[in-house]
Amino acid sequence: MSIVLLDIGNVLVDVDFMRFCRKVSRSGEVGAEAIYGRYCASELKNRFDKGLVAPSSYLETIAGDPDVDFFGARELKTAWQDIFVPKTDVPDAVGEILRNHRVWIMSDTDPLHFTHLLNTLPVLRTAERYWLSFERGYLKRESEAFQELLSVSGRDDGEFVLIDDREDNCRSAASSGIRAIRFRNWSQALQEMRTV
Repeated sequence: MSIVLLDIGNVLVDVDFMRFCRKVSRSGEVGAEAIYGRYCASELKNRFDKGLVAPSSYLETIAGDPDVDFFGARELKTAWQDIFVPKTDVPDAVGEILRNHRVWIMSDTDPLHFTHLLNTLPVLRTAERYWLSFERGYLKRESEAFQELLSVSGRDDGEFVLIDDREDNCRSAASSGIRAIRFRNWSQALQEMRTV
């Protein structure tokens, strides 16, 4: 019985950061693109995902941006969290995996997103463990993330399989001896899992 390390974003849920950016932009699409670059795909976001920036500080930084329309703290937090759409085939797919394997969640995420998803996505609560970047201090594209996983868990690399949509994360897992399945859709991922 393998332990399947399931990613969240674009595996369990579809993610649309531009939904947030358009909602808070003071100046339409141009402002939304600028907001995306600063807060959704930046070194600052990486630091937030690694637990190096507190959620309140992150939201305060966004609120103080001249491209961001005025929002109260609660509204800004809600807008930040409202970027996910659950994939409809996930409950059945994860149920199939759970028949023969254990499931841990391994995700590059921030505490605001994870808390929201844990409360709104029931399938997350079926996981045995959570291995989260904001708690561990490493992103999956960093080989240290998987080295720490093996060291702390005390398990052999052959016991794990990663399902992740990003090629760089799959390469990082493979560099630590962990088999990785590059997720494209659940039909393909489950077909590959049946060979494990």
